[in-house]
Amino acid sequence: MSIDIEQRTALSAYLREIGLIIPDDRLALTILSGGVSNRAVLVSVNGVERWVVKQALEKLRVPVDWFSSPTRIHREAAGLRTLVELLPEGSTPRFVYEDEKAHILIMEAIPQPHTNWKAILLESDVNFTYVRQFAELLATIHIRAHKRCDTLSAEFSDRHFFDTLRLEPYYRYAAQQVPQAARFIEDLIAQTLANAQTLVHGDYSPKNILIHENRLVLLDHEVIHWGDPAFDIGFSMTHLLSKAHHVAGSRMVFKQAAFTYWQTYVADIPAVFDPSFETRCVQHTLGCLLARVAGRSQLEYLSDAEKSAQRAVIVTLMEDLPATMPEFIEHFIEGIHAYYTD
Repeated sequence: MSIDIEQRTALSAYLREIGLIIPDDRLALTILSGGVSNRAVLVSVNGVERWVVKQALEKLRVPVDWFSSPTRIHREAAGLRTLVELLPEGSTPRFVYEDEKAHILIMEAIPQPHTNWKAILLESDVNFTYVRQFAELLATIHIRAHKRCDTLSAEFSDRHFFDTLRLEPYYRYAAQQVPQAARFIEDLIAQTLANAQTLVHGDYSPKNILIHENRLVLLDHEVIHWGDPAFDIGFSMTHLLSKAHHVAGSRMVFKQAAFTYWQTYVADIPAVFDPSFETRCVQHTLGCLLARVAGRSQLEYLSDAEKSAQRAVIVTLMEDLPATMPEFIEHFIEGIHAYYTD
């Protein structure tokens, strides 16, 4: 079946065909914006928001060419089913339906009212309860999946989508744009592929968090794989530190949020990962901070001047790697401040 779910008539007919609605149902279809890799439509039935329908795009919606097989939607479906088992009730949407031919995933809609955490943070509203929940949610995934290594490591062993959606567009592309960082990035990729310890979300960011009834709800699992949990820390820490850079008036608040995030995560993680884990977390934070200003998917809220500043600070820190995450956070904030004041 060939279908574009953003075409309302086609989606309505599709939902009837698969038996989710009947002819008498009143439908309201709302195209959801903000994502670059999928079409997404909110489906309301008889005045009630029921489902979100997602369909993976082969060419992602970014200014540069970026391609990934739409079959990745089925990895997200598998991730959705697994995370519902690993996480507390309501921490991620429930799986409803999967179409292998049209590459469509349908999940339950998160009830209203809810807000997107990224939007809240960009308004300088830093709630430390949410920061701690963010850390606890990730720690829960990493710990509980690690305990189910025998089954989950095999199911999620294929890291093809992690390569096409993260390693190539984030790390390899950034290394091409910033030659001074190329050796650091090459080594980081090699050690990332050498570490496979637990389930890695791969897209763990405030953009993919909804706040509903004062609890975090995690979305968008298409990059999930069995790999190095340090990547999730680097990817997520990047968002807190980039906002510390961008929202200058709240820089110290975001700095403390970064400290709190790390301290909460490590307090929840027992000694299940190897001794180099913290070092790799620092390295992935450096890699992702660079990727979000020089990779294929750059942070839209950073100006060109801010991207240049972040690039310069990161290259300097790559040459003299901080030993711990708290030390790295401190040096990054100091570097950003010095860049604008020197």
